[in-house]
Parts: sequence; C-alpha cells; structure tokens
Amino acid sequence: MRRLSITVVAAAALATALPAAPAAAAGAPAGHAQCAAGVCHFDVPPGTYDVRIELGGADASSTSVGGETRRSLLPETAVPAGERVTRAFTVNVRTPEGEPTGPDGTPGLDLRIGGSAPALAGIRVTPARHARQIFLIGDSTVCDQPGDPYSGWGQQLPQYLRKGVSVANYADSGESTVSYLGNPQLWATVRPLIRPGDPVLVQLAHNDKTTDEATYRANLETLVAGVRERGGQPVLVTPIVRRWFNADGTLDNGTALLVNGLGVDHPAVVRSVAAARDVPLIDLTARTKELVESLGVEASKALYLTTEARDNTHTSVRGATLYARLVRDELVTRHLVPRGTVRVG
Repeated sequence: MRRLSITVVAAAALATALPAAPAAAAGAPAGHAQCAAGVCHFDVPPGTYDVRIELGGADASSTSVGGETRRSLLPETAVPAGERVTRAFTVNVRTPEGEPTGPDGTPGLDLRIGGSAPALAGIRVTPARHARQIFLIGDSTVCDQPGDPYSGWGQQLPQYLRKGVSVANYADSGESTVSYLGNPQLWATVRPLIRPGDPVLVQLAHNDKTTDEATYRANLETLVAGVRERGGQPVLVTPIVRRWFNADGTLDNGTALLVNGLGVDHPAVVRSVAAARDVPLIDLTARTKELVESLGVEASKALYLTTEARDNTHTSVRGATLYARLVRDELVTRHLVPRGTVRVG
C-alpha cells in the first residue's frame, strides 16, 4: 500500500474530512495514515502501538474495528446520534502479520472500519509504552486465519482487551509440539521476544496425532522452561473440543476430547504437566465441552464449519469469538492480566 502524508483523515464509510492531527514532537502519531475504502493505513515499523479512536456523528452509528490479518480489535460499539465516544486498544504489528509461516502481508498497520452503521470521527496511533504482551503458541484453532469462514480464537481475543495489553499471536496452522519446537520460524523466533511478566499461552494438541505420551509431555515441559527462562509466565491451555457427539448428546469420546491414535489423552497430559510444574491452567477442553453440549447437536453447528466445510474441528467467527471470551474470563480469574485492561460483555 502506498505511503501517505497525513495523520488523521476521512472515515471512508462517511466520506467526511477530518482535521489533521497536530504536527509532531514527542507523543505525536506514529507514521502517516489515510482512510480509504474502509481501511486506515499507518506507515509504521513492526512494534506495539496504542490506538485511540473516536466514534460517532450526526446520525446514530455502530462501528467495529478489525486489523491486520482479520483480527478483531474493537467490538461493535453503538453511539447515539450527535454524540461521540472514545475507545482505545493496543495492537501488535509484526512480519509476517498473520501466521508465522505465512506471507509477510502489508507493511505497516492496517485498521478496517466496519459495523452496521460505521462512523469514524478521529483516529490516532502512537508507540505503546510499557504494554504487556500476551503471546499465543498454538495451531489452526488459535491462529490468525487468513480467510473466511475460518477463525482462530486468538484472532478474536484482542477485542476483549483494552489499551495496555496486546496479543502477539504466533499460533500456526498444522503445528504439533514437535514441529513448533523444531521450526526456526516458530519457537526459536518467539522465545527471544518474551519479556518478564508476559503471559505465554500454549495450546498444542490437535496435530500431535502420532506423538507418544513421553515426547508430548517433554515438549510441553520444554516450552514451560523456555518461557520461564525469559521471565515470562507460561500458561498451559487444553485444546478446544472437536464437535463429535455420541448418540446420547455428549462429547465423551476420544475424537471429541483429543485422544490420539496412540491412546495419548492430550488434555489429561496438559493438566498433569500444569500441576507438576506449578503452571496456570486454562482448561479450554472442559469449558468448550460444556458450551457445545449445552447448545446441542444442531445449534452447536454454528460454532464450527460443519455447514460450510463439514469441518467439526475448526471454528467459525462465532465459535472463535465465544471461545476467546472463555479465555478472557480465565485470564481475569487467574490474575494473568489486570482487570482494568479487559473488556466485559
């Protein structure tokens, strides 16, 4: 995308000009931006940035913000006619901008203005100071999926966080604990980026189909030790369930609960390692099982890609959003992020 020379510009959906931000000095907006066709582009290098956005206009409006590789950054926000509201969030800009083994993507920061009646009144991007970063290590059920109808829960998690905490999603499709540790684009790249206090959430199991229990356990322990050596906070996450019902409407079977062909019960091993190594545990297997069973055979189809692709492993935007909410709740309950940096609702 071409580089532009003004800092705050028209909201594309309204085609209304906005005043330029004050010129520069300390704390001035980072890079240059222009909004066109619903996208605001900021010419900034990789890093972590605070985004302050003003919403509203003459008419009632409802605006959401996404960015980079289909990340949800701000949930749809309604503003009454004639009023303005300000929202702020922190975003991670990296290369590649989506999956670590995927294409580089567009340089800089791209924010997409959406919603049922979008109204952007102002936007400002500045380098983040002292932001905490949540690192995600995982597979295709977690990653920033590049195209519809797929979505990973890590792609939806940023919308639940306010300014001061960003999500650095280094989950990658097709990865097991073996391949994640062995690929230099993955663990060897992530580990040096971890700073003291950063939570690092690890959800790897779906692709450990041929990994024996001793190797799987050892790989999880290697990841935990590596995070701690950097001063980070490891958090083990059991995998989301597959939508695979028994005749009685339960998910109590090996396919749904991630028991591999060697008989390795992945959630059980994750729980065991968390207990043995005194690591916080997010039991997403139990939480997603409860949710899917409560919805039942038919309603739960909307959480996965059952209708679109006969896929009962990968989640839709709806499913990923609900699962990200479960993760958000666990982050708060376990005091892994400050309560004031989390959006509720």
